[in-house]
Amino acid sequence: MQSYAEGPVTEGDRPLGMYVHVPFCSVRCGYCDFNTYTADELGEGATRATYASSAIAEVRRAAEVLGRRPVETVFFGGGTPTQLPADDLVRVLRALDEHLGLAPDAEVTTEANPDSVTPASLARLREGGFTRISFGMQSAVPHVLATLDRTHDPARVPQAVRWAREAGFEQVSVDLIYGTPGESVDDWRTTLDATVALEPDHVSAYALIVEDGTAFARKVRRGEVVMPDDDETADKYLLADAVLSEAGLGWYELSNWARDADARCRHNLLYWHGADWWGVGPGAHSHLAGRRWWNVKHPAAYAQRLERGESVEAGSEVVDAAGRRLEQVMLELRLREGLALDALDAAGRAEVPDLRDRGLLLGDERLVLTLEGRLLADAVVRQLTP
Repeated sequence: MQSYAEGPVTEGDRPLGMYVHVPFCSVRCGYCDFNTYTADELGEGATRATYASSAIAEVRRAAEVLGRRPVETVFFGGGTPTQLPADDLVRVLRALDEHLGLAPDAEVTTEANPDSVTPASLARLREGGFTRISFGMQSAVPHVLATLDRTHDPARVPQAVRWAREAGFEQVSVDLIYGTPGESVDDWRTTLDATVALEPDHVSAYALIVEDGTAFARKVRRGEVVMPDDDETADKYLLADAVLSEAGLGWYELSNWARDADARCRHNLLYWHGADWWGVGPGAHSHLAGRRWWNVKHPAAYAQRLERGESVEAGSEVVDAAGRRLEQVMLELRLREGLALDALDAAGRAEVPDLRDRGLLLGDERLVLTLEGRLLADAVVRQLTP
């Protein structure tokens, strides 16, 4: 596999996605361990005003490595991509099309906080080629949002969704978090009912995970907040599945539900199926045919390297056959279509009858998690990869 600095690289018919990391937030949420920065944390050498130009410089470098290769999906994540002006996001998207080439039916997503969009900005994004938007709702309950350090007004979410519909977005998704300290089951039901009322095309719902080094982890250590137990978290997952299914949103990945097959997030499916992607931006990760690399993390270092014509790669690894097999089991078993039996080695296949007998797996040639199996997915994966 050629290194980042060499090129061009072609991978035949393997799908290619592009991820664009926008590392800016107005406030750092206490639970977040993503590579994000507020204005006060950036210092000199990195600004929102110049960020699009830096990202475009990396897009040009990607084109030197990849050559002309249709981009099937583009995902702007963060951080809060919509902290940048809509014109800047459109500039980056146009650069991707100019230097790499967007597929005719490319899915183009941006994440957004409900309080960081306007009718005009959404109209500009849609006009500029964005097809899908994912709003970070997290909760509809004010005290839960306060615990998460989320600053938006819950009443702003329906307004933002309506604006996105009026702008012509093909798909509107809503992101939720459950298991916040102090969130009752009734609070979670309130959030789910509010979500269903939005009539989204897609919902992502993730259990809150306390990551080391975050403000939230320090609060947990000090006993200032108490995380819910596993049984309560499982009950909330089951409630989410029941409410969303009743509303016509079917699960297609453990933490994701969609109105129909067309509403599934194609970019995330690309990750889950082990396809190729290039991550643009500070700290972004990339994968090409088994080789992974990641960029320098700080926006100033990232911009400075690009200005000097240097690689922004900070490190890399090559995934061996055993690692690829483990990842395939971990990722594809999360999907509704399941995992091919022949993806397992002999030891893994020997464990399948026991998992079927315990009601955790269904299927013969393709193995699919039952509802109970979805609650115990990590344990099932461990048993299948002894």
